Amino acid sequence: RFRQVPTFGNGIIRKSANNTSEMKRLAAWDFEDILQCAIPVFKGLFPADHDLVVQSLLYRFAQWHALVKLRMHSGSMVTFLEDTFKNLSWMLQKFQCDTCATFNTMELPKEKTARQRRFAQQSGTNVTSADSSRPRAKKFNLNTYKFHVMADYARSIRFFGTTDSFTTQMVCMHCISTIYAS
Repeated sequence: RFRQVPTFGNGIIRKSANNTSEMKRLAAWDFEDILQCAIPVFKGLFPADHDLVVQSLLYRFAQWHALVKLRMHSGSMVTFLEDTFKNLSWMLQKFQCDTCATFNTMELPKEKTARQRRFAQQSGTNVTSADSSRPRAKKFNLNTYKFHVMADYARSIRFFGTTDSFTTQMVCMHCISTIYAS
């Protein structure tokens, strides 16, 4: 479904891969494009009660991401960013307890193959055990570093300033504009 979303602008939303879940070595702009296209792509994929939770969660993620990427922040905007993160984290916990508990999710085929390869390499044989031949269950995990540091963005913006003051993305945009100017 991601492939059906049309491109937008010059480098704003790029054409997506045929299978988004199988993409490797994602850059930051890949994640940004996936987030920007996720709401219409995910609409209707889940039962109605879970679909509303997923749509709301995707909206809150997009809102948080937009607030973080602002180039100018006032004190009230940083406070709004903190409130948005609190709301987002509450929704993520609700998502983990209610929606994730409802669905039985398994690892992707490439994850299973990689696990089998690691197992064979560690044991020194090509024979896979019965346990490693089946896909393992995958649970949603909020206990990750990436989620933990999301709470620090507002404090970092207060301390260091906006993210465009230390990102290289603006330099890349400048290089692209000089290419088109010539």
